[in-house]
Amino acid sequence: MKKASKAADFLQNMTEDLAAIQPPSPREKVEAQGRKQPSSTRAGLKHIGGYLDAETVEKVAVLRARLNLDNSELIKLAVDDLHRKHMAKRAFGET
Repeated sequence: MKKASKAADFLQNMTEDLAAIQPPSPREKVEAQGRKQPSSTRAGLKHIGGYLDAETVEKVAVLRARLNLDNSELIKLAVDDLHRKHMAKRAFGET
């Protein structure tokens, strides 16, 4: 009789747990969707990717941490710096 009691207790606990977990109502779903950030944050931008060796990936990770930048910001900073140096060389006839 003890086994039946344990099984009954187990089933009772399971139904109580399931009753406590209520899926969100349709109204709550709509309200939650309204709080999401717009998916068009990348509109007008172009993705540029590359395959890098482990040493370069490590350098990127260190720079991201030290400069507190994400990958896009870090790439933009690097390209801007390289472009500035290239344009300076061209201005002085070194290229």
